Amino acid sequence: MRIVLFCHSLLSDWNHGNAHFLRGVVTELALRGHEVHVHEPRDAWSLQNLIADHGEAPLDEVKAVYPHVAPIRYDLASLDLDRALEGASLVIVHEWSEPELVARVGAHRVGVNRAGASYRLLFHDTHHRSVTDPGAMARYDLTHYDGVLAFGRVIRDLYLARRWARRAFIWHEAADARVFRPRREAAPERDLVWVGNWGDEERTRELDEFLIGPARDLGLSARVHGVRYPEHARAALASAGIEYRGWLANYRAPEAFGRARLTVHVPRRPYVESLPGIPTIRPFEAMACAIPLVCSPWNDAEELFSPGRDYLVARDGDEMKKHLRALLADPAMAAEMAERGRKTVLARHTCAHRAEELLRIAADLGVDVDLPAPAATPHRATA
Repeated sequence: MRIVLFCHSLLSDWNHGNAHFLRGVVTELALRGHEVHVHEPRDAWSLQNLIADHGEAPLDEVKAVYPHVAPIRYDLASLDLDRALEGASLVIVHEWSEPELVARVGAHRVGVNRAGASYRLLFHDTHHRSVTDPGAMARYDLTHYDGVLAFGRVIRDLYLARRWARRAFIWHEAADARVFRPRREAAPERDLVWVGNWGDEERTRELDEFLIGPARDLGLSARVHGVRYPEHARAALASAGIEYRGWLANYRAPEAFGRARLTVHVPRRPYVESLPGIPTIRPFEAMACAIPLVCSPWNDAEELFSPGRDYLVARDGDEMKKHLRALLADPAMAAEMAERGRKTVLARHTCAHRAEELLRIAADLGVDVDLPAPAATPHRATA
């Protein structure tokens, strides 16, 4: 089956978490024998920022790590959709695409259907804008789309309730288990590592309460990786004795986890307040690497994990300090919890599971696909 994906970028993960999951899914589909064509805009802001900061060397590196990911870079004004979509059975357009592209692909699908051939067309939403900026999302013309892939139940329900789409499917993100695996070649070098971007002031207070303050008060050796940290944020890290190391290619995060005794997850405020059940990609990846994880509060409304067993939840800064202190004092307990988290991810939440879910969705929409053997997971996409 030929699958065509339009996305913001798979070459760059600079402040661009969607690349993590999609790289893994594209790889899994390719390894199952499907022909996957990825298209990304030549002027993608994530890619431009990466090149401005680090040159083009990271592009060669990501191609080596993901040999099955070979995006075709396009200019929207000259994009030939007849050529890009020729022979496609399934087309996916990610929500960071320009509204013009979304509308053009929808119009193309109508024209192809009239010509006697067809493909199924899906819109992929992995952001909180359906809640925080519904006006922007309403600009996307999904009239001719067959459905939406939503990375949480609440987002799926919003698309249906607002009649933005006729059908919507839950398609959570997951860990690329081929890349995210334990890396314990040597003893850990520090107590704590956090991999995450600043977050556009969406979690400034939370980062101080659940990351900076506990590291400072406990005197932890800690390192932070991420981009778009303003001067006041860097100063706060420095005053807490936390080392700031800037951008880290996502596929290098397992090495960073392997050099630390534990990590934390601090979700952005919209996911906590308005989008229960959506953990975003970081917890999946951390647990896949078998590093002990402590989260600031988020509601696992869809029961993806077992809080208290796969990871710990801190209700406030004092409880975060309590959990961190306990895990550091009892390495055996920490290792047992980390291994439980990894087993949960491997059983239910890998890119391999999501690739199988996508194929089932395609089959449900009438695409002729050769379905793989059922995954060993009860969590399948729900229409």
